[in-house]
Amino acid sequence: MSSSNIEKWLETNTFHHGQFWDLLSLVREKERKGLKISLCIPTLNEEKTIGKEIVIFKSELMDRYPLVDEFAVIDSGSDDKTQEVAAAFGADVYFSGDILPNQGFKRGKGENLWKAIHQLEGDIVCYVDADIKNIHPRFVYGLVAPLIYNDDMHYVKAFYDRPMAFSGGIRPSGGGRVTEILVRPLFSLFFPELTSLIQPLSGEYAVRREVLQEIPFPIGYGVETSHIIDVYMKRGLEAFAQTDLDQRVHRNQTTLSLGKMSFGILQSFLNRMEAYDMVDKLPEMSNLFRQFQAEGNRYEQVVKEIIEEERPPMETIPEYREKFGLPPLS
Repeated sequence: MSSSNIEKWLETNTFHHGQFWDLLSLVREKERKGLKISLCIPTLNEEKTIGKEIVIFKSELMDRYPLVDEFAVIDSGSDDKTQEVAAAFGADVYFSGDILPNQGFKRGKGENLWKAIHQLEGDIVCYVDADIKNIHPRFVYGLVAPLIYNDDMHYVKAFYDRPMAFSGGIRPSGGGRVTEILVRPLFSLFFPELTSLIQPLSGEYAVRREVLQEIPFPIGYGVETSHIIDVYMKRGLEAFAQTDLDQRVHRNQTTLSLGKMSFGILQSFLNRMEAYDMVDKLPEMSNLFRQFQAEGNRYEQVVKEIIEEERPPMETIPEYREKFGLPPLS
């Protein structure tokens, strides 16, 4: 794709949430097309922010404007009060391990996202992270609206300014560090068209069911990167859109945590390159990520095993095919 084509895509497939302020018209179009919208919040120990998200989404997008038909929290097994708080504020709450129990349970955000495809019944599934401090209905309607209005779009990513939170307040920019240091350079080298996505690792996105069910899901850090590459290879850049949600204030991670995230993403990225025959054969890779911590003048190596396991496409799971009326696999 040439630079002019990328510029054209940016003009036609990039939106601002303000374009979709008329929620009554959006609801009417959803109903005219007979679409069902499901909202999923994946959680692990988010008792401080989950209640506010549920109150705002339920009151504005279910009670006031019936845009969202189904709203569920999929939890990885929080040891705080996330599940109790979510249930008390009226969300449907599920422990990930109770969904498709024959498939077992693996802890990870990608696991929750994958299990949600089976649990929820919407034609469009919108995922929103649980740690957003400036939560607003735009985090949902800004993402589902392009799919409601445009039948040719299939996967809508959020982008926003990500200020850095610190003890005295927030800095106006500085978030999205893994995107700019790792993923954008990799896309620039191997998938130049995908650099059109301003924040490929954003945790907020809306996707049509037929797309979600056909792609595998890494259970860990690599899920968003893998999604983008797989959808791109199957459907092209035209399947994507992105919406500017202005600003997202959330809990920022340490540099050490971002290192672990990058290690997982890089595993998934290299696995995709091999799967699509972009390299002949990768050498055997270690799953041990090595970092250092200092105590005075003493340095200690910290070793953590990070394995980017993957769940298969949901459409290959017999229980899913039966639930959604798909013919059995031969």
